Amino acid sequence: MARADIMTLAARMADAVTSGQSMPKAVADAAGQRFELRLPFGCRGPADAESDAAMRWRYDETDKALRVHVAPIVWTRANILDAAGQATAADAVEGFWIPRPWTASEACPATRDNPAPDGTEAVTLPGQTLAIAQFFDGDGARLGQRNGKPYETVVRLQPDELQAERGFQLRIAGRIADIPGQGPVSCRQPSGAEQRPICVVGVTMDEVAIDNPRTGKTLATWNVATAGAADR
Repeated sequence: MARADIMTLAARMADAVTSGQSMPKAVADAAGQRFELRLPFGCRGPADAESDAAMRWRYDETDKALRVHVAPIVWTRANILDAAGQATAADAVEGFWIPRPWTASEACPATRDNPAPDGTEAVTLPGQTLAIAQFFDGDGARLGQRNGKPYETVVRLQPDELQAERGFQLRIAGRIADIPGQGPVSCRQPSGAEQRPICVVGVTMDEVAIDNPRTGKTLATWNVATAGAADR
């Protein structure tokens, strides 16, 4: 499954929720299927040295080094699913918003307009309505949990080797997984029936990588299941 397939799953579940129907069979059957998703970032160029953006890059001309930083978003099960009273503080969730969920394109947008404000709350950010998330049971194994620790890499490059005109891509591979107590997709409308549903697709992440779509090269790869350092 790719980005378009994940969008289709969310759209089917959103339609079912807003029309008062049960989970479609196609959504329920998605659990266990493999996926690979690419999220573009850094499309507007390098970040300032003081930037705290979750996904960013910059080039240090003095050290001739490309520095890339990608931090997963950390939620609790209660605030991502709006399930107050049904989850404990120990029930951690980590994942990523899928930007521009109206397009199947995995590339940077063609236009570079003014960016939306940074943040993690879906209801206050235009377009932040679709996320993939891995759920960790407070009483179970936490293998693969980052606790907000970013994926970071430093690559030594000469200036003419940078080639970052198309930004970079976070590549995530794994399997679609049931959200505890639910199916693979959960959608909600915290502001009422006129709000576009906010949907979360449950996943188990196996591998995370940072790619340069301009050169086709992989800058770093992490085996999430072992929660180790970058493989390369």
